[in-house]
Amino acid sequence: MTGRKTPRNRRPVLARIGHAMRLSSLRVRILAAFAIVALISAVLASGIAYWLTRNAVLQRAQDSVIKEFRDGLGRVSTNLSANPTDAELDAAVQQLRNTSFGYAVVLVGDGTNTAATSGEFTLKEVPADLQKAVNTRDAQGNYHMYFQRISIKGQPYLVGGTKVVTDTPGAPDGPTGYMFQSLRAEQTDLTSLARYLTTGAVLALGAAAVLALVGARHVLRPVRRLGNAARQLGAGQLDTRLDVRGSDELADLARTFNDAAEKLERSVTELRALESSSRRFVADVSHELRTPLAAMTAVSELLEEEADSLGEQGAPAARLVVAEIERLATLVEDLMEVSRFDAGTAALVLDEVNIADLVTACLDARAWMDAVDLRSPRDIVARVDARRLDVMVSNLVGNALRHGGSPVTVVIRREPRAADPGLLAEPGAEDLVIHVSDTGPGIPEDVLPHVFDRFYKADSSRARSEGSGLGLSIVMENARIHGGTASASNVPGGGAMFSLRLPLVPPDDDPADYGPEGGDFADDTGHDLDDGAQLGGRR
Repeated sequence: MTGRKTPRNRRPVLARIGHAMRLSSLRVRILAAFAIVALISAVLASGIAYWLTRNAVLQRAQDSVIKEFRDGLGRVSTNLSANPTDAELDAAVQQLRNTSFGYAVVLVGDGTNTAATSGEFTLKEVPADLQKAVNTRDAQGNYHMYFQRISIKGQPYLVGGTKVVTDTPGAPDGPTGYMFQSLRAEQTDLTSLARYLTTGAVLALGAAAVLALVGARHVLRPVRRLGNAARQLGAGQLDTRLDVRGSDELADLARTFNDAAEKLERSVTELRALESSSRRFVADVSHELRTPLAAMTAVSELLEEEADSLGEQGAPAARLVVAEIERLATLVEDLMEVSRFDAGTAALVLDEVNIADLVTACLDARAWMDAVDLRSPRDIVARVDARRLDVMVSNLVGNALRHGGSPVTVVIRREPRAADPGLLAEPGAEDLVIHVSDTGPGIPEDVLPHVFDRFYKADSSRARSEGSGLGLSIVMENARIHGGTASASNVPGGGAMFSLRLPLVPPDDDPADYGPEGGDFADDTGHDLDDGAQLGGRR
């Protein structure tokens, strides 16, 4: 089944949208900050406006109706007797009802508990605490007007009450009056106001989001240009510069970036010139040493043959000269191999090779069979450069014998391709893995990260070492052009282990861009360099 693919021209757009909408995106954080500030401001402004308007509307409504009720109650109370009858109370209720406010009235006569009502309300709808407050004198013995806003059958009402006091000394108190004024119109107005304020808050939030997007775009545009410039600079385009616009902090950041880029370009140019000069010097020296070294090697062979005839004093000197000439030849060969890697002229000559046979031949040619325990199946065949694999195995085994001592164990096996970004072969393929371990003291933890560095010495006080200091770095370079890698670790219980991992079938394209396959190669000096083997790794 074939899945439906996203059109190629849509992928960058979708990627940009996904990048812009990440929670860690500066655009999202700016938008969120604007939205939060706008939301808080709108809610506070709307809430304060609603609260002030509500208080004003209700205060005006209740002040008007309470004043009218008090005045009306005062007028009708003059026509009431001390103990009014039901008929008198009914007449007073009707008189109070004939107002522009249209509130309902409940009159309660004093002493006889006579009550008169207008409309659907009775004394039972009056809150008990309001009745108690109305019928209670204050410290000076006076009655007062009290009111409450309550809900009756789901509708808002203003309920107020007071007791009528006669001016005749010694006369009993007059009736108690209660009024019910509907606040439905005010509630409708306040509900509309709340709706308008909510709409305004939403519009303010939308406007804040638009302003946030505009502001974020203004802020992020130079930041995005800075990011793109930094990526170009990291990719090697050292002439990348930013256009400086304005005099704000972002413009100052652009100027700082340009200054840093200029200094970096100058430093890198100088370093490249020094590196090129150093590589050329090494290649020239190595090449120029080959001719005198060939003559010295021929003389050393003659000295080695005649050493026994030179007497007790001449023989040790001759053997010392022979050993140093051999060491110098190894060093020159290593330097020439390194110069090939640096010049980009090292290439693979691939062939189907039986790995067990190749490693056995490598050990046998150096008379290491008695000192090495080889554990390998006979059926592992890999497509490798036989000469370079011989170099890698000899360097690793020689390194183990020199620093760890005998016995050295060499284990060869197949392993599934690990999810290692340093390896270039396709995932799911098989690897050739060669482990070389010894029983020595191991490698100090602070040295492990540097064992494949050129000329690295674990003890910096040693000015002279047995090898050239390039063997393990050559192993790493050879592994890398095969599309593999090399690593070092310590074995639990003592000893060091070096592991070489190569794909059984290298990738089709050249993994390290090292030039065409096969033939002789020329370095950047123009001298012809033929491939030579290196013996003996260096730790």
